Amino acid sequence: MQPRFDDPLLRPIVGKVMAGERLSFEDGLSLYRSPDLLGIGYLANHVREQLNGDTTYFNVNRHINPTNVCVAACKLCAFGRQVRNPQAYTMSLDQVWEVAGQGYVEAVSEFHIVGGLHPELSLDWFCEMISGLRERYPHVHLKAFTMVEIGYLARRSKLSIEETLIRLKEAGVQSLPGGGAEIFNERVRRIICDHKIDGEEWISTARIAHQIGLKSNATMLYGHIETEEDRVDHLIRLRELQDETAGFQTYIPLAFHPANTPMQHLPATTGFADIKNIAVARLLLDNFPHVKAYWIMMTPKVAQIAQRFGADDIDGTVVEEKIYHDAGATTSQVLRREELLRLIREAGRKPVERDTLYRPVQREEATFTVLV
Repeated sequence: MQPRFDDPLLRPIVGKVMAGERLSFEDGLSLYRSPDLLGIGYLANHVREQLNGDTTYFNVNRHINPTNVCVAACKLCAFGRQVRNPQAYTMSLDQVWEVAGQGYVEAVSEFHIVGGLHPELSLDWFCEMISGLRERYPHVHLKAFTMVEIGYLARRSKLSIEETLIRLKEAGVQSLPGGGAEIFNERVRRIICDHKIDGEEWISTARIAHQIGLKSNATMLYGHIETEEDRVDHLIRLRELQDETAGFQTYIPLAFHPANTPMQHLPATTGFADIKNIAVARLLLDNFPHVKAYWIMMTPKVAQIAQRFGADDIDGTVVEEKIYHDAGATTSQVLRREELLRLIREAGRKPVERDTLYRPVQREEATFTVLV
């Protein structure tokens, strides 16, 4: 039974969603400004079930952060350290390969690799790191490096973005995680991450990655100084690139964690805002096959509820996450496969273990097979 939509902001949108019509910028603003979370959630769940039915995807993955040394000093970040900071660390290649193996016992299907913008580590070093992982763990998908890291490595190597991406792809990179997008609006970027590539460079780098056959995810960091207009603009620009390349697999809204950052005076996001950002994204990003509720950011409980508000993915086991825990995240750094299954089933969804490319994984004890 269709619910009542008492908020007049939603009434023009309901018909569009039910007819499968694309929502406009103004529609996005109306969704963000409406207090009717249940109404928005009903619409987002309708779209989610049209696309993915009762399925909620998860994977068995491991995060690897080779270094926290970073030449940038972004106000949004609690992870990066200057070279001489006593808390700075940089793994050796052998350490990276060893750390990767520590999570392999549960038949990890993906290594998620991101880190700081190190002033000394070269493109050759990262290519050797990737090729070493490929040699040691040939069945594990290597999802590595944000658009920001790609841009930095290209500048340091005096290569084009395309040349840099091709070298990394030849070394073994198979997809990109999509971080570093933050908010595309330049006014906001100048304040929160002025040391990073700008929004257009992020879009351009993603476009080139897609053109050479590398899929990626896409993100948006919300809950700091951005406006509702900034959020909608960000989502529309992602949607436009997806129209062009079809290279994005998953959209992941990321809640800002202010603790231990230069912006720690800001309040943390609420559960209401976290759920709304999932639902609005599902409605605006009509050409994205998946929307992920990242449990590390929004807690497993909220990520579970999000499976009824537009999300069809809950991420994976993770094993060790540093970036958001440095910013005060209080969630666990690992969820066992059995716990993910329980969360999904209790939400009334059908759990499907996937690889990075959303192919189902059939598992027998500590081994797995990708069903192509």
